[in-house]
Amino acid sequence: MLIDKQDNNITVVTHEKGTVGAFSAKLEETYEKIRADHIIVSLFSLGTITIEQLLELLQLSNTHRGAKKSFVLVTDKVNFNEVPEELVVVPTLKEAYDIIEMEEIERDLDF
Repeated sequence: MLIDKQDNNITVVTHEKGTVGAFSAKLEETYEKIRADHIIVSLFSLGTITIEQLLELLQLSNTHRGAKKSFVLVTDKVNFNEVPEELVVVPTLKEAYDIIEMEEIERDLDF
């Protein structure tokens, strides 16, 4: 797992190897260090990914979003029509940054 803290209160966490479950557990262990930032989780290293695997990140996503911070998963290997509404999943890092910017505006406007 690579963690890249950026200047704009965004942390990009990159999955390198192993299962999504193991990655999720490790992310939960390090969560306290990055919980003040918006989080982008890059899952590009996975050959395939299932909705069930994405759901392993749901609890952490809900916790983080409940604290008024963005939590965005990035992968282009999933059927986006099957992704539950509770998860924010986009196909590119550029779109992840765009989502964070839009969510920040919505929070500022109290939407």
